[in-house]
Amino acid sequence: MQLPIDSELPGLIELLDTCNRVVLHAPPGAGKTTRVPPALLGAGIAGNRSIVMLEPRRIAARSAARRMARELGETAGQTVGYRIRFEQRVGPTTRIEVVTEGVLLRRLLDDPFLDHVGTVIFDEFHERRLDSDLALAMVLRIQETIRSDLKLVVMSATLDASAIAEQLGNCEIIESVGRQYPVKTEYLRRRERKPLPVLVAEGVRRAVERSDGDVLAFLPGVGEIFSTQRELQSFARTNGIDLMTLFGDQSAEEQDRVLVPASGRKIVLSTNVAESSVTIDGITAVVDGGLARQMQFDSQSGLDRLELVPISKASADQRAGRAGRTAPGVCFRLWEESTHRHRPDWETPEIRRVGLASAVLRLLDWGEQNLMEFCWYEAPSGEQVESALNLLRRLEAADDNGITSLGRSMVRLPVHPRLARLLIEGARFGCVRRAALLAAMLSERDPFRSNRSSDRRPPRDHQVVRTQSDVLERVLALEEYLENRVEQTPLGSIHAGAARSVARIAGQLEALLSAMSLPVENRELPPDEVVMRMIAVAYPDRIAVRREAGSDRALMVGGKGVRLAAGSGVRHARLFACVDVDGRGANATVRLASAVEESWLPASMMTQRSDLFFHPSQKKVCARRRVLYDDLVLDESPAAVEDDEAAAGVLFQAALPQLQQFLQRHDEAAQFVVRVASLREWMPELSLPDFDDASLEQVLLNLCRSCRSFDDLRKADWLTALRQQLDWNQLQTVDSEAPERLKLPGGRMVKLDYQPGRPPVLAARIQELFGCQDTPRVAAGRVRVLLHLLAPNMRPQQVTDDLGSFWSNTYNDVRKELKRRYPKHAWPDDPATAKPAGTRKR
Repeated sequence: MQLPIDSELPGLIELLDTCNRVVLHAPPGAGKTTRVPPALLGAGIAGNRSIVMLEPRRIAARSAARRMARELGETAGQTVGYRIRFEQRVGPTTRIEVVTEGVLLRRLLDDPFLDHVGTVIFDEFHERRLDSDLALAMVLRIQETIRSDLKLVVMSATLDASAIAEQLGNCEIIESVGRQYPVKTEYLRRRERKPLPVLVAEGVRRAVERSDGDVLAFLPGVGEIFSTQRELQSFARTNGIDLMTLFGDQSAEEQDRVLVPASGRKIVLSTNVAESSVTIDGITAVVDGGLARQMQFDSQSGLDRLELVPISKASADQRAGRAGRTAPGVCFRLWEESTHRHRPDWETPEIRRVGLASAVLRLLDWGEQNLMEFCWYEAPSGEQVESALNLLRRLEAADDNGITSLGRSMVRLPVHPRLARLLIEGARFGCVRRAALLAAMLSERDPFRSNRSSDRRPPRDHQVVRTQSDVLERVLALEEYLENRVEQTPLGSIHAGAARSVARIAGQLEALLSAMSLPVENRELPPDEVVMRMIAVAYPDRIAVRREAGSDRALMVGGKGVRLAAGSGVRHARLFACVDVDGRGANATVRLASAVEESWLPASMMTQRSDLFFHPSQKKVCARRRVLYDDLVLDESPAAVEDDEAAAGVLFQAALPQLQQFLQRHDEAAQFVVRVASLREWMPELSLPDFDDASLEQVLLNLCRSCRSFDDLRKADWLTALRQQLDWNQLQTVDSEAPERLKLPGGRMVKLDYQPGRPPVLAARIQELFGCQDTPRVAAGRVRVLLHLLAPNMRPQQVTDDLGSFWSNTYNDVRKELKRRYPKHAWPDDPATAKPAGTRKR
């Protein structure tokens, strides 16, 4: 059968004869996945070496290899084979290998020169998965440094080909235009407020009526698939249509049943595994729910979590293309056409939204020293890389010198570094089988069905709790099912297909682990304790301490508040590992927890120290002796304050916002600051210091060195501390030219009131100034004092800075009034020469 890509194959071969990199852009349905590798093999592009093609998903790798083999008249494992995790079909004559990302990365670590590979093809690169990005960067490094003869083809259906070519050194692009069959796209007229499974079921019924072939419906997850399946069961049975499901965690047999041609019509309910590279024969209609679950990294909790997001325009085009592979088709999009333009053009690359621990561990094992200078296809942020390194250090997979021997063992296991660490810990205590089952259960689809989707477990009142570990409870229930087929458990019913998948993966992990000859601990521990220890070492960054006995709230490493889900059986343990966490909200919900003993925690992450802090209610510096795991306080008790300088710093930081309040409580000190500032303005030639914020903060810090509390600061000698900022000559000048007090003619010393930007104020009874002929002055006579002249009752009678004028012009009028009101006081005719103090008449 002729496919659109066939006409472009001669040009591709011609280019690869003269250059070593090509980008091939072809729309869905063009046939690039199954036609390019055999064409390159037949043209001798790989020489006597093999061709390796990367497929992002296992189902796509199997399907592509089998289709190519069938077109060659063979079965998979002859000329064309495949390698995916825990499964392979290759033989001595295999020249084309279709592999998944993990397999290619493993080969790059084992064979860093790719000695037996002549051509590497990256299919469906538009998906921009992290491992594909990483593998491409590693292949480019090999090609640039060692193997210039290595051919590289990057194929994409929807991504901007020019952008890829630019990243590959402006290499050549081949464009294949036109899908084999047209696909008509229809949108909802108006988005109805119905659950997605109901909308998809309605769309499927419409698709069955509007098309003669099979129907493929896209849903975001397995839960939605099963809900839609229930909605359609009666319709499918009535119309004699096979109702099938397709998702990544199914067994190969279950997936293959969907992909092979059927005798009658079928409806396939699928996640986005059917979006790329998978051809389901007979599909003529697609129903697109428009949503997908993507892994997102939550920087607040340091966790990856699945988030429901709208798919991109490119992804929508990919899905629509499934209907045009073997016949003209139709695609029903369950959103309004007017909203389509608001969708992103492409999916956000995984490197920008997931944790990088696995990728960083592989690069360290590959010998990369400077991770930020590695030729990433798209470089991650320094924060992402540092976060990954921190996790690997906690897992003891890396240290300051790079990858550790433990890390090299971990990278050989095809699981996340957490689970690799868990497996190795299980092997250490001779618990390989259970460790493998635990790792498989945590990495594969949850085999437990529960009606409580938020907690994934029944409430405590209905749960039989045998251990202090939700994870161990699940392992025990799963073991019981695998041995005795007990489907109903206190944790929910067992899903047979998911359980078989977990058991199969566990067996493969067990075989791998047993072949590694890892060191075994001599001591024997109770089996349940071993499992809980495995969990603790796998989640060192998710250890939490309960806030108080009986509470469901705790604090996790890193300071994140968490709350145990209602169904958790971890009721009493003070410490526990947070295995399954919903990181949304102020307090993350721990859906699966496992108790941890303090003695299990690695000594390298334990510290004891004395911490100083300012007690908010006692308003003083206190000390607590603390035992910490990482930054998590496990125990604390009162301690003596021994570090005076550190205590001063703590008190200083607490008091700094209230510096002015402390200063104003000491009137003489506050006045001294204004006196110096005023004299600095009046007599700039003196070069007096400026009591700015920095100077006052230094005074506060000096005082804090001899204080421990706010009460001590309030009692401290602020005036002396301030005066110590001036030398002896400056102090003498301030005291003489901006004096605190002035002597009146009667001998009484009266305080001056200084205010910023104003002359000083002297308040005195008029009678005390008798005999004073002119206004007192400060600042070497440059500034007149502002006189507040008071009546005998001490109330202001007149304000003036010209006393002589007051005596001459105003006094007589004031005298008449005061003499009438205070006849027993002396009111002389000539106040400038009279005796002061207002002597009474006899």
